[in-house]
Amino acid sequence: MRRIDKLKAGKFAVDADLVRRLIASQFPAFAGHAVREIADDGWDNWTFRLGEHLKVRLPSAEGYAGQPVKEYRWLPVLAPQLPVRAPAPVALGEPEHGYPWHWTIYEWIEDVPVRREVVPDLIAFATDLAAFLKALHGLDVSGGPAPGAHNFFRGDDVIRVYGEEARRSLAQLAGRIDLAGALSILDAAERAPFSGRPCWLHGDIAVGNLLVGDGRLSAVIDFGSAAVGDPACDLVITWLFFEGESRRTFREAMMVDEGCWARARAWALWKAALVLASEAPTHPQEFPPAEVIEAVVREHRAALG
Repeated sequence: MRRIDKLKAGKFAVDADLVRRLIASQFPAFAGHAVREIADDGWDNWTFRLGEHLKVRLPSAEGYAGQPVKEYRWLPVLAPQLPVRAPAPVALGEPEHGYPWHWTIYEWIEDVPVRREVVPDLIAFATDLAAFLKALHGLDVSGGPAPGAHNFFRGDDVIRVYGEEARRSLAQLAGRIDLAGALSILDAAERAPFSGRPCWLHGDIAVGNLLVGDGRLSAVIDFGSAAVGDPACDLVITWLFFEGESRRTFREAMMVDEGCWARARAWALWKAALVLASEAPTHPQEFPPAEVIEAVVREHRAALG
């Protein structure tokens, strides 16, 4: 996400000079490493290269402030059990020099965020991502954090947490979308509450967090929204990035029941409606929110027969 968009949204401003001061005072062994800004570093964090093999991530707002400690605790447990790489945390920084929250140094993974032009076989990519998610969802959950404010309730009941907000956003879009079909998606999700075994979920499976090497999924980053709960939120990528045969492949490979897909459509609808109604910036590699709404409504109607 562009720096100017984050600053306009009121994110806590961080620059390379602040990062250098934090490194020098807390991790002097790394003080000689160059600090460089990254042009597109996501929304939740500011990210900087640290030398050639490390990166620094600092939450951009208070809502993300609990994520560094959680990742530092759990990534060393989860990462070795996953089929693709996840960034290994190297050090956990403390608030200092006017920066108010914990922050983290990670290893740098050289591969690039997924774009359609760097993935020659989108069907194979869909299969790779499904394999990653199934592995993550199958890990031991003992001691894992429940959904909450730390991850914006990813993995919680989508209707209980975001149903009213979704309906308000949809009301603002009346005349621009199939409102009846969209509201029916929320009703369907409410009729299909999660009743399975809570599992580890990533919570933010989006194109900026999926890295590609040699045309295949090579790494998944940013576990700040991870928790133990309902995995339906991890399926929203179905409509954000996949289409046609790759979408069908991903759906089939995930092997979840229709209730899970009903809740996944509600997660996708809530976020797309919120973004479209507020005219918030979107990732250029993801389908526009109006197209996401159209796709989930179409699939919902097909599921109803």
